[in-house]
Amino acid sequence: MNQTARPLIPEQRHQEILRLLQQEGVLSIRSLTDHMNVSHMTVRRDITALEDMGHVVSVQGGVRLAKRAGPTSLKGRELKARRELPRKKAIAELAAQFVEDDMVVFLDSGTTCQSLVPHLGPRRNLTVVTNNFHVVNGLFTHTHIEVIHTGGAVDPYSGSSEGRLAADAIKSVNIDRSFLSTETWNMSRGVTSSSMEKVEVKLATLQASTSCFLLADSTKFGTISKFCVAAIDQLDAVVTDEQLSHQVQENIRDRGVAVHVAALRKRTPSGS
Repeated sequence: MNQTARPLIPEQRHQEILRLLQQEGVLSIRSLTDHMNVSHMTVRRDITALEDMGHVVSVQGGVRLAKRAGPTSLKGRELKARRELPRKKAIAELAAQFVEDDMVVFLDSGTTCQSLVPHLGPRRNLTVVTNNFHVVNGLFTHTHIEVIHTGGAVDPYSGSSEGRLAADAIKSVNIDRSFLSTETWNMSRGVTSSSMEKVEVKLATLQASTSCFLLADSTKFGTISKFCVAAIDQLDAVVTDEQLSHQVQENIRDRGVAVHVAALRKRTPSGS
């Protein structure tokens, strides 16, 4: 860009930042101030505006494009679930430590919440409320655990139910601790979803729960979907894996939310 050109108005700067990010992926604040010949604070305001619109995500010292969740085929979801399974299992194993005897807990849709099921057997007088059909199937062998399924419209891609009927069922139960899943979350927009029907269920869960834990692995952080569910500070805790940056962990704790970090097991080299 010609540095002697007439100063850009905010909308032009926003378009220029997005154009550059499409090319570079990540940009530093310094590079943007030099490129557009504006102050550090001007760039910061532009980034905040773009972040509020869901276009970008702030990173330490710079900015990057937000990853948006789009429609995914059933096969694609299954492949992704298998690829991130070690993270999901580690998070679920840690989250299960916060399930106590005599509790009423909610397990959301998603394979991370489903992964809690094998750890629930030893609990006494436990009630599990869920919209996840895979959770229900997994609990059939634990006959001492009371299971309540929410009903509602069926989503075959997630193996769960959603919408108004499911939300109303959840509102009728006093939940001690809920475990929410998400495909997308970041600091500025919090937990988001691509489906309003899923948002209804999650909002009902937040309303019905004494405490709410988000189960979300590090690969999903910095992504955003169309609809807002909850700000980070509306949660009581986040359970994630050790590859979520320390800076992000501290940012979450600064908002009064506990962060529990699951260690990932190291792979054993083949032949050893």
